[in-house]
Formats: sequence, C-alpha cells, structure tokens
Amino acid sequence: MDAYDAISKAFLKEQLDAKKVYRGDESVGRRALKRILITTRLDAMMAEIREVMVFQAPPELGSLYQRWNDTWQQIVEEQEIAHAEEIRLAQIAAWQRKRKMQEIKAKAAWGLAVVLILSWAAGLMWLTNKSATMRAYLIHY
Repeated sequence: MDAYDAISKAFLKEQLDAKKVYRGDESVGRRALKRILITTRLDAMMAEIREVMVFQAPPELGSLYQRWNDTWQQIVEEQEIAHAEEIRLAQIAAWQRKRKMQEIKAKAAWGLAVVLILSWAAGLMWLTNKSATMRAYLIHY
C-alpha cells in the first residue's frame, strides 16, 4: 500500500510539473514513457491488491475489497479537494505578493519623481541665486 502511495505521489508530481515550463534536459518522449511506466505499475499494483483482498482474505471479513475501495475512493476525493484548496491558497498568496510588489514599485517611482522634481527646483533656485549674486557683484565693481 505504501509503495502504491509513493508511486501515486510521483505520478501526481509528474502531472503537476507538466503544467509548468520544463527547463530540464529530459526529452518529451522520455517524460511520456515515464508516465506510461508509472500508470502501468499503478495498475499492476491495484490488481495485486484486489487479488489479495478478494481471494486471500478470510471469508469472515466479507467484501473487504469493496469496503476498502469505497473508503479509498472517499479519501482520494477528500485529498483532491484539499489539494485544490491548497493550490487556491497558494495562488492567492502569489497574487498578494505580486500586488504588494506592484505597490512598492509604484511608491518607489512616485518617491523618485518627487526627489527629482525637488532636486530640479532646488538646482533652479540655486542657479537663480548664483546668477543674481554674480550680477550684483559685477555691477558694484
């Protein structure tokens, strides 16, 4: 069972990674073959589990495989819902980080604009002052 879960997680990871830009050195064909091998292994493991639970379980356990399969399906559905919620929360967090960075950049741009305008105004006043002082100095001599 644990081996099935480990392989199933690897398959889920492979599916999630397929929806992102791939930057590795593995070819598309090799990745497709990897998926096929994983699904084949999962199917074989499920058949083995079914065989053990149906033919090798004691009769007093009744329809063990059916009960196990129902419970397993329920857990899988619950995990899919939890996984979707986790993805939704991650997307919200990413969106909030992006929005915060945009706000910081906008404030920095406004701050830079204010500094530049004040520097320009101070420089203009300084030049005007120097110009008037120089003219007044030259007029007296």
